[in-house]
Amino acid sequence: MTPEWHFQHDAGRPAAETSAELIEAFPAERDLIEAYVPRWLETLPGPVEGMIELVHALADQGVPLYGITNFSHEFWPRFASTEPAFARFRDIIVSGEERLVKPDPAIFALAKRRFPVDPARALFIDDRDDNIAAAEAAGYRGHVFTDAVRARAALTALGLSL
Repeated sequence: MTPEWHFQHDAGRPAAETSAELIEAFPAERDLIEAYVPRWLETLPGPVEGMIELVHALADQGVPLYGITNFSHEFWPRFASTEPAFARFRDIIVSGEERLVKPDPAIFALAKRRFPVDPARALFIDDRDDNIAAAEAAGYRGHVFTDAVRARAALTALGLSL
C-alpha cells in the first residue's frame, strides 16, 4: 500500500474498489489488504502538539472555523469522531465527498461559495506549499504550517489575542 494508492481515497474512490484491485495485483497479501480499512485508524499518529488547544481557543473566542481536508469520504466520519475539536468547525469540505483534492483550484472555488467568509480576511493554514499557493491564488492569505507555536504567532499577527 503506497501513498499513491491511499490518496485515491482522498479523491473519492471507494476503498472496496481500490482494495479489490490491490488484491488482484497481490493475491498473497489479501489478508493484510483486507485488514487495512477496518484497522486504518491504527496507522495514524496522534494530533499535532498544541493544535487541539489552538482550535478550542479560536472557537472559544468566536472565531469562525472552516476546513478543507484531503480525506476519504468513507474514512472521515470515523476519524472525525475521534477528536471533539472537529465539532468546533462550522463546516469542513472533505475532498472524497466532493471528488476534488487540494491543491485543485476547484476546491478553493467551492470553499468560496460554501463558506460565508471573505477570503481576504481568512487565513488558510496547511502543511504543504502547493496547497498554500493554490489558496493564495484563490484570494486567501496563507500560512505554511510547521508547528502550533508558529501558527499561533501567525494568528496573533492578524490581531487575534491567543
